Amino acid sequence: MITCPQIPPSSSQLSGYVFLIEDEDELRADLERMLSFYGYRVRGFSNPQEYLALNSHVAPAVVVTDMRMPEMSGVELQEELMRQGRKIPMVFISGQSEDHQIVAALKGGAVDFLLKPFARETLLAAVAKGLEIDTKQMMSIIRKNELEEKLKLLSPREKEVFELLIKGFNNKEIIDALGISLPTAKQYKSEVMYKLRVRSLSELISIHASFS
Repeated sequence: MITCPQIPPSSSQLSGYVFLIEDEDELRADLERMLSFYGYRVRGFSNPQEYLALNSHVAPAVVVTDMRMPEMSGVELQEELMRQGRKIPMVFISGQSEDHQIVAALKGGAVDFLLKPFARETLLAAVAKGLEIDTKQMMSIIRKNELEEKLKLLSPREKEVFELLIKGFNNKEIIDALGISLPTAKQYKSEVMYKLRVRSLSELISIHASFS
């Protein structure tokens, strides 16, 4: 049994969603209590099918799953989530696993693979790491959506200039490519920078590259 310390966690403890999939009822209940104690919002499932039926897309979130279960293994769950395009970080726990299962889980992007019995601190560290990964993924999606909305503000000509700028074209190359004057090229470039809220060409190229 995993016990919780008597001193409650700090109010600054990172919060997030933990989806716990474990077919052993007593262990699942222990883990739910412990993770809830540390401020996480925990939802327990006795099998992967129950979790898949939930079809939840909250964030930041992490899946903590047993590897060996009767009808669907942890790796099979991981493969199904990938097939559905759900990129939620996963932490695997197992009392006994084949080497090929561990390798498959890690190749699939598992945050960690913990062998039972594991220390409370080890699981908490893995959960925190998974939530950090999901937070970064969430922020990346938000920034990408913001950029896409800003791009809609560009006129057709400004979009052409934008495409040339992210390719590294200088003023002369833009003039030659579009057949416009230098003042016009500078004006279009200024409008693109203003509408996209960037302060330099390097920032513009960097932001676009991070989503390509």
